[in-house]
Amino acid sequence: MDARAEQGQAPVAVETPAEAGLRLDVAGPVATITLDRPDKRNAMTFAMWRALARIGETLPGSVRVVVVRGAGKAFSAGIDLGMFSGGGGPSGEHPQDDDRFIAELQAGYTWLRRPEVVTVAAVHGYAIGAGFQLALACDLRVMTDDAWYCMKEPALGLVPDLTGTKPLVEIVGLNRAMDICLTARKVPAAEAERLGLAERVVPAAELDTAVDELVSALLAVNADAAVATKRLLQQAPGNTLEEQCAAERREQLQRLRSMRQG
Repeated sequence: MDARAEQGQAPVAVETPAEAGLRLDVAGPVATITLDRPDKRNAMTFAMWRALARIGETLPGSVRVVVVRGAGKAFSAGIDLGMFSGGGGPSGEHPQDDDRFIAELQAGYTWLRRPEVVTVAAVHGYAIGAGFQLALACDLRVMTDDAWYCMKEPALGLVPDLTGTKPLVEIVGLNRAMDICLTARKVPAAEAERLGLAERVVPAAELDTAVDELVSALLAVNADAAVATKRLLQQAPGNTLEEQCAAERREQLQRLRSMRQG
């Protein structure tokens, strides 16, 4: 019997991305993942997070750029609180199983950081809670000038647990991250850009164009050099100067060998 069933939880259902409220479109080196529950403002569910993880597991190796966006009037309203009615989800009473349950959901976000792809969040309307964390899981963020973020979880008695706390602190610093999380306030696009939470802020009517231009610029760079450079940049915060210099040498020598071999 499924461990969740033994705990009174429903067994995990295997759903396709479409059944989970996602749409995946792959066009050559670009994959677009659309949160597709516009009637629910793209509120996110356990099934949606698991489907995101499966997309990461099965993404074609030819994909270099992944764009994440929301259908309808907003990027995402965050967690669908309706999931918790009737005792669904982890309860905290079965630590090992509940820990594994949450880890499976986090896997829907962690793959977006893989060096093999560059990920772009196209944010309009608002990105709340889990939606904000999804944007933070991406490498780059393009926002409309009327969009905003909100880390809502503390106001709901929860904590941000979908990988968002680390990138938030890394981007804005500890004190600003505490301000954003512990007040659960809105962070408008202009402030987000100033804090480094958005690389581009554009009028709503120009979002698609801005994203397309960014994707084109990313694809114009040598693919193998882009992978190596993203890997280097990700390692940098945890490395000493000497360690990072050594990492640069290793990556560069690999690039030079590859170039000589044609």
